[in-house]
Amino acid sequence: MAKNKDSASYGIIGLGRFGTALAKSLAAAGKDVMIIDSSEAKVRELRQYTEHAFVAHDLGRETLEEAGIQNCDTVVVCIGEKIDTSILTTLNVVSLGVPNVIAKAISEDQGAVLEKIGAEVIYPERDMALRLAKRLLSSSVLDYISLNSNIEISEIRITQKLVGRSVQEADLRRKFGLNIIAIERGEQTMTDINPAHVFAVDDIIVVVGKNESIQRFEEHLV
Repeated sequence: MAKNKDSASYGIIGLGRFGTALAKSLAAAGKDVMIIDSSEAKVRELRQYTEHAFVAHDLGRETLEEAGIQNCDTVVVCIGEKIDTSILTTLNVVSLGVPNVIAKAISEDQGAVLEKIGAEVIYPERDMALRLAKRLLSSSVLDYISLNSNIEISEIRITQKLVGRSVQEADLRRKFGLNIIAIERGEQTMTDINPAHVFAVDDIIVVVGKNESIQRFEEHLV
């Protein structure tokens, strides 16, 4: 798999639900994707999305190198459940010099080991549960992304507290320490925020800021 200078290339190792969805999404976005899995059926299913699809019954360094995984800019190891395989595969990918290695983990202990060997760790199941809990606990929050332990991006539906007021009048930066990065109205999404924009019923705003600041803003909207 030769690198395309104009586009990042991605390697996906492990085609469970998470790995399969990730591979399909990247391919649909026009990215170069390499996939590796031990299941011939799973690999065959994804060959319509990429020609770089390999069946590998072992994930040793030599096998990965022969497949060309070292040519990817980012490799995601989606083997959360088989902890020993997850750790060894991640170690092999890191040792091959891949610039950005991301590994799925299902426990804090597994994640700690993966971080020590040089991978960025994600917890898909935990993160999805947190996102669902956030939506269930707040009537105004539609979705959110945690950037780190202190900062998040939240998609929030406007309530009557802001309807009829302009962005400038609402002054979320001064009052709550939040920055509006997008406003959605129907099918239209505005990213060039006009201070004179007047909020209407069912407007959705996307804000970035500290967790506690967003929580104060949510409480204000009730």
